[in-house]
Amino acid sequence: MGDEAGVGDGVLQTGFDLGRRSAVASPCTTWWGGGEAKACRAFGCGRDTARVGAGTVAPLAAGEYAMTNVLARSSTDHVRIISQARQLCLSLATGLFSLSALTGCAAPPTSQPTTSTVAADADPYPSTYKPRPGPPTLIHDATVLTGTGARLDEADVLMVEGRIKSVGRDLEAPAGARVIDARGRWITPGIIDVHSHLGVYPSPQVSAHSDGNELTNPITANVWAEHSVWPQDPGFATALRGGVTSMQILPGSGNLIGGRSVVLKNVHSVTYQGMKFPGAPQGLKMACGENPKRVYGGDKKQFPATRMGNVAGYRAQWVEAQEYVRELAEYERKVAAGDKDAKPVKRDLRLDTLAAVLKGEILVHQHCYRADEMAIVLDMANEFGYRVAAFHHATEAYKIANLLAERKVCAAMWADWWGFKMESYDGIPENIAFVDAAPGGCAVVHSDSSEGIQRLNQEAAKAMTVGRHAGFDITPEHAIAWITANPAKALGILDQTGTLEAGKMADVVVWNRDPLSVYALADLVFVDGIVQYDRAETSPPDSDFLLGQPSTAGETR
Repeated sequence: MGDEAGVGDGVLQTGFDLGRRSAVASPCTTWWGGGEAKACRAFGCGRDTARVGAGTVAPLAAGEYAMTNVLARSSTDHVRIISQARQLCLSLATGLFSLSALTGCAAPPTSQPTTSTVAADADPYPSTYKPRPGPPTLIHDATVLTGTGARLDEADVLMVEGRIKSVGRDLEAPAGARVIDARGRWITPGIIDVHSHLGVYPSPQVSAHSDGNELTNPITANVWAEHSVWPQDPGFATALRGGVTSMQILPGSGNLIGGRSVVLKNVHSVTYQGMKFPGAPQGLKMACGENPKRVYGGDKKQFPATRMGNVAGYRAQWVEAQEYVRELAEYERKVAAGDKDAKPVKRDLRLDTLAAVLKGEILVHQHCYRADEMAIVLDMANEFGYRVAAFHHATEAYKIANLLAERKVCAAMWADWWGFKMESYDGIPENIAFVDAAPGGCAVVHSDSSEGIQRLNQEAAKAMTVGRHAGFDITPEHAIAWITANPAKALGILDQTGTLEAGKMADVVVWNRDPLSVYALADLVFVDGIVQYDRAETSPPDSDFLLGQPSTAGETR
């Protein structure tokens, strides 16, 4: 998993001599010393820069060493990175220091300021996804769970031009429509996984594919998960067979601020842009607790090493982001007033991201287990004027269920994962039911797993069953929202998908029985009204990677 197994992989530490406007171009870190925040802007250093000293190494989980002997001489020297464990690489750098603790020779993206200003919400990597045309489809005589809390027996769903046309009984099929008899079967909205690392930690799980954690700096708000997505990950197809039609792909949780997330439609494409959910807001992955302090602290003595260091790290970034927003606003004011001498603000990719959060354009998704830490983050969000969309994992969310509901913050949780580290020790299987029971509560079942994403319906079923045993009256038509409407709400796409309502995307799953049964299988999966998976048909390979690979039946694909 990106959030747990990946974060301990080789983390490079480098000695820094902080100075003002250093002449040596280097990769920057954010370094707090003596109680004062000295923010060095990532990979370009707009205001503060650092000179690279002798490199040190951090052990991998298995006792290996990822890197050794990092040398930096000047802005025109070559940077040599020798990997004892997995790679041997030589990268050339001119004004850019190239490091990668996980993946060989790839250079980190730069955020070297320029003399132009670009809107932070402009998308230079736009979605190219367009739904395929298809005939109208009428599915009739099924049990329909709409995702809004309603259950309709012997009901129909009509899809026209990629959208839900109507849901109800005795609907008429338009001329030329495909008609599907679904008697004895169930229909739900497509499942949405709010927390996935498919594509950034793809299968097969080899070091060359570990692209989810940029563990070179505790603050990497400048990186975008979508730039690591491998569309040929076979995990997308197996998730589709489990009824998953959309998902958020997140960076891992090794950093305090890990970078931007992306929402994808689960369709086959050669490029990630061909999967990108049109108009979906980006998210910002942040992480509380053990992971960042373990990756950067401990024996390495690099900031942060404590939970108080974690919080100081976040706050320093938000202070700088607020200043950046003020500078941009002042520049725009001067331009609007006709000031021809107005000097453009130097662009910074890290601060672009943080500023967009403060403006409400990017949604915060925060990895956080403990109730006390979630409460701290909510206070910090008040301090700086941004909103948390969801806490992820949130094993102690039940302790502050009312607070989360009051703040309109979703909790994305596992059904029964707990105790695998100290901050997850107080998890209980009734967690989801308690969060759901709070007035206005937003409970989400997530996977954080390439295997769990294939069975999110069963995870929701486990949480429903445990909640019933605890005395909560939870019906299938209510519980289905934990994997449909509520994740859509957390992702800012509920107006487009997540429920079976007229006008929404026709992301629909036909199940062979009650989807919350352990025996349930997805028979048909529609994305925008087009069948993307049909259990009754033999389909071709789902990714180029699988071409020529032996199948489970011993045949060659």
